[in-house]
Order: sequence, then structure tokens, then C-alpha cells
Amino acid sequence: MVNFVTGSFTIAALATVPPSAGSVEARSGLDPWSRADLPVPPAPQGLGWLKAVGPGVIILGVSIGSGEFLLGPTAFVRHGLSLLWVVGIAVTLQTIFNTELMRYTLATGEPVFTGFMRTRPSSTLWAWVYVVLYFLQVGWPAWAGVAAGAIFFLFTQRLPTAADANSIYVIGVATFLGCVAILSFGRRIEKTLELLNWLLIVAILGSFLVLAVVFVPGRTWAAGALGLTGFDLTRGSFDFFPEGTDLFLLGALVAYSGAGGVTNIVLSNWARDRGYGMGERAGYIPCAIGGTKVLLAHNGFIFAGDSEGMRRWRGWWRIISADQWGVFFTGAILGMILPAMIYVTFLPRGTNIQGLGVSAALAQAIGTTSGALLGGVIAFLGAWILFKTQLDQLEGMVRAITDILWTGNSRVRRWRGGDVRAVYYSVLAAVVLWGIVALRLAQPIFLLQIGANMAGFVLVVASLHLLYVNTRLLPEHVRPPMWRRAGLVVMSLFYGFFVIRSAMALWNS
Repeated sequence: MVNFVTGSFTIAALATVPPSAGSVEARSGLDPWSRADLPVPPAPQGLGWLKAVGPGVIILGVSIGSGEFLLGPTAFVRHGLSLLWVVGIAVTLQTIFNTELMRYTLATGEPVFTGFMRTRPSSTLWAWVYVVLYFLQVGWPAWAGVAAGAIFFLFTQRLPTAADANSIYVIGVATFLGCVAILSFGRRIEKTLELLNWLLIVAILGSFLVLAVVFVPGRTWAAGALGLTGFDLTRGSFDFFPEGTDLFLLGALVAYSGAGGVTNIVLSNWARDRGYGMGERAGYIPCAIGGTKVLLAHNGFIFAGDSEGMRRWRGWWRIISADQWGVFFTGAILGMILPAMIYVTFLPRGTNIQGLGVSAALAQAIGTTSGALLGGVIAFLGAWILFKTQLDQLEGMVRAITDILWTGNSRVRRWRGGDVRAVYYSVLAAVVLWGIVALRLAQPIFLLQIGANMAGFVLVVASLHLLYVNTRLLPEHVRPPMWRRAGLVVMSLFYGFFVIRSAMALWNS
């Protein structure tokens, strides 16, 4: 066996089983999988579980910065906490979806975008479909724009107005370029994001918990808990759709409760780079400065379903279950409820906080009642949440497009001596240039709602596409059980309902 050593990372050259005309994974034009043993999974105990999880930490950090900190409070302040029922359902369905995404990557070492490209009619068609969907959802630098509002408040101690639009734009561009700088340094980009998100989750959820304990009255805690069932404590009845509900906003909230759309899908790319399952054999995308050239596999692997292979599979499944149910699910629920209760405590019901200062509205309200210092702390936390979310969204989009190009085009793989960093940072430059232009197009919160509603449509399509991939391409020994298949169908129907209602509301407005 030949070993190709790239820095401190080693990739074993494995013999490819000769493809046959009937290889189902090769029917769209991509190369077939190679045969390999599934790597031995870690066996964490105690605090060792914190080292075993990773992708779930990144996607939780993304979710806190979009639905939890922006769209959730905007909806709950206007319409009440009874809307929390959609959060519980959405996060549960997304967690099932996430584990199914990671099923494919565990088994093959490929991002699930590659799995989608392995379906008929052709890899090229599906590559374009998902690139366009990715662009329509997160191609808008909305988080940089709303982070700019919080930064503006930090320095001026007031909410921005329409007259401050140019200042917000300049701050937003600087925030966007700051993301580029962070993505340029380190060894492995996924590891950089993981560390930053651990800091975010501990600091933000810890801060929200302290604020909730200190400021939120007991009745609001009860309203938040009952809101997960759709019960409105103020009215004393169930109220799933409060009168006058902004359905476009609600559709955005449903999609971004948790992560949402392509942000969920790129989880499998991060799992590959984390070395989960067969991802350990595939390689990863290194940083431009501090990283070394890595031989990144363009096609995946598959293992035999013998007793040893399945024992290892079950070990890996424990890891992703902890990563998703233990980290993502738990954190996403807490990350939505805690800010919601704090916002409705300080802002009266019916307040519209969708302007340039959406990210600083809570800081101003707390500053007015509890002092400028605490208000400044809240503004700083808001700016950090949104900056880091923009970083993750930018990296996820660039990563997904890079992997699609790397998988689908042999000329791209030969460019610059086969160094995937050249592709990654070229895509990054193009996305950043677009972002600088897009920041001028509309108010950031509206851009965020556009992206969020597109995320709902993505989940309608991708949940069924994933069901096909995992039940038709994967070998039988790693296919999902029936209840998980049913969960993906329910997910498509659930999001389809809100996508249709949101579209009708936008059409009639």
C-alpha cells in the first residue's frame, strides 16, 4: 500500500474496484466509489465527548446568529411566544435531516452535494441546481449588514436611521472583509470554525441564560415553555397563527429555526473535513496561510457490511448522534427560547424591529432600563454573533461550490498542480466581490428574510433528494430505517406548507 503524506495528514492509496456499467453511483457520469475499510471510530468518555463532536458545533453557531437572534425575536415581539411551536417541530425535523446527511458522508467520505450529483439525469445539472439554490439563499451578505447595525450602536449609543445607511454599508463591507482575513489563516478551515463556534456558544448561551435568570419574570418563563405547544398564556388558549401574523416573516422563521436549507446541507462538507467515518480517507480543505497542500479525493469510498464494518459503523453513529442531538438539537432549542423571552421582556408586543437597527434594538431597550454599560455588552454580543454567522455562511457557500467544482471537473482538479486551495480562494474572492455589491441592494433584514424563505424551499427539495440518495445509492447495510424515511417525507410536507403560505402572502402584499 502506498502512502501519500501531506503535512501531518496521511491518505492511503486504495485500489478502486473496476467500475461496471451497472454501478448505480456512477450512472450520472462521476467515478465509482473505491472499496476501503471504515476507519476505527473514537471511543470518547466523559469530557472526551467535547473533542469528538464538531460539525454540530459549527451549525449550531450558524443557527444562533440567524433564526435565534434575528428572525425569532422579530416574530415573537410582534406576535407572541405561542409561535414557538414551529421551532420545536422545525428543529426536530432538521436534526433528523442532519443525521441523514451525515449518514451519507460517514459511509462514503463524500459531501452529500456529491451524492446529489450522482443522481440522474446528470451530475452537471444537479451541480447547477444546488449552486443556484445556495446563491439564492445565502448569496446575500445579510448578516454583515445587521452586524453593522450593532457595531454602529456600540460607537454611537443610538440606533441607525436611514440617514446612516452609508455608514452601515461601510461597516458591513469591513465586516465582510474581516471574514476573509480569518479564513486565510490556520491549518484546517473546519477546525478554525469549530474553535470559534465553541467560544460563541459558551459565551452567548451562557450570557442569555444569565440575562434570562436575572430579568425574565416567572410568567414569561412559563409562556416560553407553553409556547412550544402553541399555547398563548396571555390569552389562555392555543393560538398557532395569531391574528395578523406576518406569514412571510413566519416562513422565514420556520426555515431558520435551527440552521436552514443549504446551511444544513453543508454540514456534510464539514463532517468530511472533520474526518468522520470515510471522511478520514478523503482529506480536507486547508487554509492559505499556515496550511499545507492536501490531496483531496474527488470521489468516495464504501465499506463491506461484515460484522467488523458494522461494529465500526455503530461506533461512528454514536458520535454523530451526540453531535446532532446532544449539541445541535439542545442548543438550537435553548438558543431560540432564551433570546425570545429576553426580547419580549424588554420590548412591548407589537413592536416592529425590522429596520437597520434590528440587531441593536435589545441593546437599546436594556440600556434604557439597566444602564448603558449592560446595553453596550448586549450590542457587543449581538455584533459578535452576527459577524461569526456571516463568517460561517460565507465559508459554507465557498466550500460547497469548491467541492462541487472539485468533484465534477477534472480540469479544475489539475489547475495549479491540484491544490484545492487555489480553487477555494478563487471562489471566495468572487463571492466577496458580489457581497460588496449586494449590501447596497436592500435593508439587511429583508435580505435575510428572502434567504430564509428560500431555505424553506431548499429543505422541501433536498429532504426528498436525500431520501432517494440514501435509499437508492447507499448499500443496504447502511440505509436508513423506515421511521427516518418517513421523517424526511414529513419534513418536505412541513416546509412545503410554509413555503406556499409565505409565497401567497408575498404575492398578495
